[in-house]
Amino acid sequence: MYMTAKTNASRYALSALTVSLATLLSACSVGPDYQRPEMPAVSRYARLDASVRQQPAPEAEPAFWRGFNDPELTKLVELALRHNQDVQRALANYQQANALLGSAKYDLLPTLVANAQASNERSSADQQPGVAAADRDYHQYQGSTGFSWELDLFGRVRRSVEAQRADTRASADDLAAMQVAVVGELAQTYFQLRGWQAQRQIARDNAANQAQTLSLLQLQQGAGMASAFDVDRGRAQLETTRASIPPLEAQIAVASHRIGVLTGNVPEALINELAAPAPLAQLSADVPMQAPGELLRRRPDVAAAEHRLAAATARIGVATADLFPHFTLGGLIGTQALDAGALLARDSETRSLTLGVDGSFLNVGRVRARIAASNAQAAADLASYQKSVLTALEETENALAQVSNSAQQRQHLAQAAAASVRAAEVAKVRYDEGAIDLLTLLDAENVRLQSQDALAQSQVRYTLAVVSLYRAMAGGWPDYVADEASNRP
Repeated sequence: MYMTAKTNASRYALSALTVSLATLLSACSVGPDYQRPEMPAVSRYARLDASVRQQPAPEAEPAFWRGFNDPELTKLVELALRHNQDVQRALANYQQANALLGSAKYDLLPTLVANAQASNERSSADQQPGVAAADRDYHQYQGSTGFSWELDLFGRVRRSVEAQRADTRASADDLAAMQVAVVGELAQTYFQLRGWQAQRQIARDNAANQAQTLSLLQLQQGAGMASAFDVDRGRAQLETTRASIPPLEAQIAVASHRIGVLTGNVPEALINELAAPAPLAQLSADVPMQAPGELLRRRPDVAAAEHRLAAATARIGVATADLFPHFTLGGLIGTQALDAGALLARDSETRSLTLGVDGSFLNVGRVRARIAASNAQAAADLASYQKSVLTALEETENALAQVSNSAQQRQHLAQAAAASVRAAEVAKVRYDEGAIDLLTLLDAENVRLQSQDALAQSQVRYTLAVVSLYRAMAGGWPDYVADEASNRP
């Protein structure tokens, strides 16, 4: 394209105007600047007592589930973080928000356009009477490059980018929160599975002992040393114990199916892998604790709610900017000719520079209605943020109470189970010696079964309480966002 000296001067003038306008663009942004809400004045946890021994948070295991020293659980968690569909959906939502942020940033820059066109037209004989058909042909060639740029004098575009950036951070936190939820549910389901398997084994062991007792009674009945009543009592106890096994089998199957789905597989995928019983993790009460303020900074759901509040605050600025005119700067440099060979000729040059003003700000009623709606949305997001803060504190306090009380219960039940085993063993010896009757023996064996089963349940409750505490604290997730989301905007 041929450029004249006058054209060059116009370009220099345009550049100077652009620099001046860029300086003006940073002058102001209407609407409120985001101010982080105050945290509740809570300095310590009410339910934190000596039964929950604290570790400094920096020394905590980054992935809390590894602290259970269960390779099977670690394997399942890694599968879930890679393949769980809810995690994948949250990751896709983050990637979408991040892409929209990249698009929003381009609104701060001029939009460049380029166009080239060649056309051929023929006028009718009525339009040009007496002119030969070939002479009524009309050829036109043109090409141009230009730009359009909204002059962000009042910060509308900058507030839009600010809002999208906050939305993107909220999406990253949503991903983290989903990972916390999935891993927490997986760990809880896994430990419930192991607990039901332990209860099933206790029932089977006791059923085996009771079957031996029944066989002895039947032999004694044949020798005239025991009555039919004694045999029926022994059989009733045995069948009652056996009847407790099928419900446990059903719960084990349901837990196995749930773990399969949580890891992104079909329900039956892990049945064989999880079929072999494994002991529950032997946990101490050492828990990496943080102050409530640190907890609220770590919780991804709290962070997501705060970022959404920041986005709503920025959108008040977007709506407020509509009270002012929108200025758009446009420019075009091109060439136009009736012959392709003349496109680069001096006189084929075209150019334009425009400054447009959008008068929609005159619709003050509509603009103020949008501002009111934005303020209302910000108020709603503030309430959501405050609720998430209180929920985080509530869940932590509840988990601390559960850890403390389930630990105490476990200690008492462990002593009761040990005593019931000793009592049942003594009762069997004394019954064989004829020192006690059958009813006393059966009662001792029944107490042993109940005590051992209660201990197994209490161990599960304690383990689940510890998992709930880690989950409430978002503990063990300093690197909770997946690799794809690690570079937050």
